[in-house]
Amino acid sequence: MASGMGLSGRQRALIRESWRRLSGSPVQHGLVLFTRLFDLDPDLLPLFQYNCKQFASPQECLSAPEFLDHIKKVMLVIDAAVNHLENLSCLEEYLCNLGKKHQAVGVKVESFSTVGESLMYMLEKCLGTAFSPDVREAWSKLYGAVVKAMQRGWGPSQKGD
Repeated sequence: MASGMGLSGRQRALIRESWRRLSGSPVQHGLVLFTRLFDLDPDLLPLFQYNCKQFASPQECLSAPEFLDHIKKVMLVIDAAVNHLENLSCLEEYLCNLGKKHQAVGVKVESFSTVGESLMYMLEKCLGTAFSPDVREAWSKLYGAVVKAMQRGWGPSQKGD
């Protein structure tokens, strides 16, 4: 993972400023992200099971305490990436292992494009007019680098799943 992964200083500043606006309410913004994710791909709902319990609906999942903990963890990963924009390579091993964990629970590599769409949706909805095309491009680059690192955790036979 390249240290700056091609982000300019301005792009890093745009990411930091936009994240600063959102970081005070991680669960609230994470709920926007995951609500959109389930709207885009309801087939992802069965991947979220806690104590062998299947959720009957996205709403049931989104209100479960265990899922709210998952949202907090996702937002912490984004926070870590934002805080290490100059040196994302220090997160490489962590993100690779995170990829392995996602593969183990049945997440497909292709689902990350839907997660990316959901992330952009959340940023747009929560930032409003501050979500400019330049901010979108910067976040897209960052998200792409994070996903690339996570994909390294997939076994060779799984990358095409």
